[in-house]
Amino acid sequence: MNFPFYIAKRYFLTRKLRNIINIISLISVIGVMIGTMALVVVLSVFNGFDSLMRDTYKNFDPDLEITVKKGKTFLPKGEIFNEIETMPEVEVYSESLEENALVRYEDKQYIGRIKGVEDNYDQLSGIKKVMFVGDFKLKDADQNFAVIGSGVARFLTVNINYPAPLTLYVPERGQNAMLNPQSAFNKKMIYPSGIFRMKQNYDLKYILVPIDFARDILEYEDKVTEIEIKIAEGAKVEKVKEKIKNKLGPDFEVKDIFEQHELFFKVMKSEKWYVFLILTFILIVASFNIIGSISMLIIDKKNDIALLRSLGAKMKTIRRIFFLEGSLISFIGALMGVLMGILICWIQTTFEIISLGSQGAFIIDYYPVEVHFLDVIGIFFTVVLIGFLAAYYPVRYITRRYAQEDYHVND
Repeated sequence: MNFPFYIAKRYFLTRKLRNIINIISLISVIGVMIGTMALVVVLSVFNGFDSLMRDTYKNFDPDLEITVKKGKTFLPKGEIFNEIETMPEVEVYSESLEENALVRYEDKQYIGRIKGVEDNYDQLSGIKKVMFVGDFKLKDADQNFAVIGSGVARFLTVNINYPAPLTLYVPERGQNAMLNPQSAFNKKMIYPSGIFRMKQNYDLKYILVPIDFARDILEYEDKVTEIEIKIAEGAKVEKVKEKIKNKLGPDFEVKDIFEQHELFFKVMKSEKWYVFLILTFILIVASFNIIGSISMLIIDKKNDIALLRSLGAKMKTIRRIFFLEGSLISFIGALMGVLMGILICWIQTTFEIISLGSQGAFIIDYYPVEVHFLDVIGIFFTVVLIGFLAAYYPVRYITRRYAQEDYHVND
């Protein structure tokens, strides 16, 4: 048996619970446990929100988006685009055309953004999952329909049950509005068939229409603003993205879901690690309990140190005993904290106990939680490392000073 570990374990598991040192040690374990638990829970909540927003964006945005670097539109014709469309990794290939437009509904008007999409848009996205009122229907025989965001619908007071047509106005290409304001706009009417609700910046912005309707009012015969791609199951997004980039060359951009919303995900990631650093700093402060506990234990075990020295134990062995005592405090506290944190996350995921506090105002009504294995491992080793460093000072310096002053020993 490892002798230093055996002695350290006996000190840690002593039954003298009324001893002030044991009480301080217990407080140290509880402090480390609570700090570790907080780290696991808070980072898991950030992971939950990150996953939630990623899934939410996928209800509207594609896995990959191809746009042109210069200008707004491009012609998606030629052998390269045919190759991309027929790639085995590409499940859905869809063209779209976007532009701002003035929308009039009865006596109200609104500046929105029309997005012309193909018939397979519901296969590309999860738009049907976020339909709030009505159905996702863009065409019925020869009749065109629009699906609008809930923010647009609320501002215009659109009634799907008894709809009036939406009138869309788009500046006519090549016309000077100052010379002839009456003929400066293309005008088309379309009936709304449904309302979607997913995220405020989408709900207040988009009006989905058939791509032929959008090309007609925008006067683009075949051009698009982007090509949207859904990756086949099992394919790696990064590998497919690089493959398409190599085919298209430097004139085009290929963005995954994170790059399409780069600022948002960067802010989320930064906030997550800022919180991690803040809670780690709190753990460092809490680790001073370990310093106090080990320091008092060394003083309390003065007679034990003298006995071990008289039996031939080297100072290195004695230091290791007390170092292992501090390590046990941090290790057990970290382990209990990780287990408690995972348990709390499981309870929240299973029973949805803690709500967001405003029924119906958010995408979901409860805090989302997602435990990542790598986060748990990183937290555990960070806490254990803090405990090791906290135990190092009293063990290294106090024992040396104590030995030199009281026993006049040099090893």
